[in-house]
Amino acid sequence: MSSFENLRIVDNFYQTSLFFPMPTVVISTLCDDGSTSLGPYSLVQPYYVAGKDFYAMLLQCRNSSNTAQHILKTGKCAINFVDDKPATFKECVKLSWPGDKPEDKMPKCNFVLEKSQIEEETGEKRPMVLRDAIEVIECTWVRELDGAQNDQAGILDGYEPPYHDFNGITSKFGAHFILKIDRILMKKQYSDAIIRGVEARDFPPLPVDYGYRDSKNFWFHRKKRLRAELLPVRKSSLDSVRYAADRIDDKVKFTDDALETILNVPRVFLTTVLRGCVAWAKENNVDLITAEHMKIINDKRSKEKNKK
Repeated sequence: MSSFENLRIVDNFYQTSLFFPMPTVVISTLCDDGSTSLGPYSLVQPYYVAGKDFYAMLLQCRNSSNTAQHILKTGKCAINFVDDKPATFKECVKLSWPGDKPEDKMPKCNFVLEKSQIEEETGEKRPMVLRDAIEVIECTWVRELDGAQNDQAGILDGYEPPYHDFNGITSKFGAHFILKIDRILMKKQYSDAIIRGVEARDFPPLPVDYGYRDSKNFWFHRKKRLRAELLPVRKSSLDSVRYAADRIDDKVKFTDDALETILNVPRVFLTTVLRGCVAWAKENNVDLITAEHMKIINDKRSKEKNKK
């Protein structure tokens, strides 16, 4: 006998049939007159996280929304992660009513905007970002994926087929956008924490909304103190790492003390790490990688991470 009840799956199942934890973000887009419009969303998540030429987010929304229509036109947006103050969430809810036009809702909006960092540096027109956001992801829609480059704005009462599978107009009333990450912006206190090593007190107060809504309320949860759980230590043997290292390249080799520096690397990532070391060695005319070389490689990775 099952200990669960079987709930009927209906439209917007994440709101009607589940308690589904999601982020609360505000997406800024460009209007026809070059001004910025804001819309709150939760159906946003990482999409390409490794192994591609670029990193990407995925946004799902109504294809008639201001956000979708603006992205179809300009291909630009910014994902603003707001704090969990009740006043902030109230402002998000105020911006969420379907059908409100930017010229009607934006004059009443209390969020303060500032110019995109990319626009300041390059002059390229971009949506403004929320000044009080904790972090922002500036994005460009990858139109060509799934053949979505011909999708046009302007249809507000439902698109007719054919539909795409995962990018652009994906149903009569729905759209998915694969958004290339152009830049991640973060307030200094939180970027400093990531660079030096995050502790429980460093996590920002980001709200979580639980998907479920009724005809009256949206529900969200404020941040509480995070609890750390130590990762299990699974140290590989030197012999097993040596076995993998000797098969990476026929010319570049590793000393034992070099391999000892990566004994704690999870096996699933070991080949990627070794290939990165070999690539550095070839760029620097090194045939035998030592522990000192590994320190240089790690320092280089840290600097590259900080630049991003």
